[in-house]
Amino acid sequence: MSGRFGFAPAEDRPIPYLDRIRRYYETLGYGKPYEWAHYVETPFAALAKPLAESRVALVTTAAPHQPGKGDQGPGAPYNAAAKFYSVYSGDSASDPDLRISHIAIDRDHTTAEDIGSWFPLRELRRAAEEGRIGEVAPRFHGAPTNRSHAATIEVDAPELLARCREDGADAAVLAAN
Repeated sequence: MSGRFGFAPAEDRPIPYLDRIRRYYETLGYGKPYEWAHYVETPFAALAKPLAESRVALVTTAAPHQPGKGDQGPGAPYNAAAKFYSVYSGDSASDPDLRISHIAIDRDHTTAEDIGSWFPLRELRRAAEEGRIGEVAPRFHGAPTNRSHAATIEVDAPELLARCREDGADAAVLAAN
């Protein structure tokens, strides 16, 4: 374990594209090389009841559309202006206008046109209709991506957990974009 949060050492990296991500962030002008945070052991809590009886929350890194902050649509170039800085929540019964132009994705091979590929709320509702999950939590929640490890762990994660608990969620799906 290393550092204040107990992440695995930087050289313990199971994901082969880390060097590519580091180069990408360097081209964006970040001075310090990107460090992929991961734990030596994965925190896990078994469900207290079957998934078919569980209320499931959706947590996303997608951003609400912000008119006036540049192109945010499918195929848009990277747009840091579209980032958000606080946890937000939305109604799971509706189809929100979310975008991912603020996220570093492979824009050479995808356009982000299919919202279901990066925000699976409709599929989660279908899973509830089919009885694969008990129900969808009443709200989905947005997790900022612009934060340090400390801010994510000490500010955003507790806020997300509190909101999931307020909604009576038994489990959460993180759709990290």
